[in-house]
Amino acid sequence: MWFHQHPYAPFIPEKTTRLIVGTLPPPRFSKGNLNDQDVDFCYGSSQGMLWKIWDIIYDLNLVFENTTYAIEQRKAFLIQEKFGICDIVDGAYRDKIDASDLGIKDPKLRDILSVLKNHPKVDTLIFTGGNSKNGPEYFMRKVLKKAKIQLDCLDDEIPRKHRFVCEGRTITTYSLTAPSGTANRAIGSMQVYKEAKKLDPLYNTLDFRVEQYRSVFMKSKH
Repeated sequence: MWFHQHPYAPFIPEKTTRLIVGTLPPPRFSKGNLNDQDVDFCYGSSQGMLWKIWDIIYDLNLVFENTTYAIEQRKAFLIQEKFGICDIVDGAYRDKIDASDLGIKDPKLRDILSVLKNHPKVDTLIFTGGNSKNGPEYFMRKVLKKAKIQLDCLDDEIPRKHRFVCEGRTITTYSLTAPSGTANRAIGSMQVYKEAKKLDPLYNTLDFRVEQYRSVFMKSKH
């Protein structure tokens, strides 16, 4: 049994209005075994797609390399767009040393409700995954249930949209298809993806995510 400690503290600039919420990065980030294309920062895995999607949506011209410059590029973008990142899992046990959410055991969750209390400008949570077991929305539902806070569904189609009231203000949530390769099979089985693929054989899972993420990030933009 191995304890997978999250390697990064939450990154929440003072003016943050939208908070990105995931679970845990690949274990190599906790072990310090990064490759040349990894960025030593939140969602910096060379196999991950979040920064690649943002790079397309916002035309950022990001570098994907293990350098301080790459980190500073990403921090500057988050500050400019009033994004913060606060993954909900601080650490968890694993039987296998991998990044699978399903492999998470006995998770130690971060106190997201206190984070919201301490950052009163945040009014949007964007989950990098849905309500499947051990996904970020799944854990958030547990937090809200324990606190006896009601979560109301506004749209049950992917990306799902919910809201709840915390600290006297309404928080809107969006649940994205995960920006990892493990979600590609699920995307491939979606009817909307199959229809788009028929119209354009070159259409792929990255294109699907770019469309979905653009709809959420542009819709929630302040």
